[in-house]
Amino acid sequence: MNAVGPTGFTFNPFLIDADEPLLFPYGQRSLFPLIVAAVKTVIPLDKLRWTTCSPVEGDESGAFNQWLAAAPNAQPAHGLTGCNIWLADRTDRPPRALQDDEVLDLGGKKVRWLDTPHVPHNWDAGLIYEKTTGTLFSSDLFTQTGPADPTTESDIAAPAIAVAERLPFMPPTPMAEPTLRRLAALKPTTIALMHGPTFKGAGRRRWQ
Repeated sequence: MNAVGPTGFTFNPFLIDADEPLLFPYGQRSLFPLIVAAVKTVIPLDKLRWTTCSPVEGDESGAFNQWLAAAPNAQPAHGLTGCNIWLADRTDRPPRALQDDEVLDLGGKKVRWLDTPHVPHNWDAGLIYEKTTGTLFSSDLFTQTGPADPTTESDIAAPAIAVAERLPFMPPTPMAEPTLRRLAALKPTTIALMHGPTFKGAGRRRWQ
């Protein structure tokens, strides 16, 4: 799904289609009707089983309550930190707290939760890696501005560095380098950007 803002900045929520489908992330409240319509073209809303996001912020979790109301069988999931500092208090539906490196079996797909504090930002940040397809769902990592094609095989690192130099949204904490090396070690073949095109190729090179 690809939602484009008035300046061409993209917001990409992703639906992992499996026996127990998962949505990452929730998206903004303003984009909720558009995202719901797109999800309905793939699955009925009552089939959606899991929802999650990276850090808690408007474009990641703004439509959190709307999704829980629209998808009665969906359970929110997040890392332990996210559950403790915001999710458990924000929802009447008990969240699934995921340990770092825990694998969630969706039936036909397997999602691994990765604690990535402050990468891209916020203490509760985490990413998911779908092991069957080799897809890393990278949240704000590799953010690009302006219009973007749905997919690319071109370099995504240089445009992301240019954005980070103008908009320093990812704090340079001691966690950054080891976290990026950990992600590179996964050797993803697809990197699903929340803001920009989905990259297909040798994902490990994006960190080298």
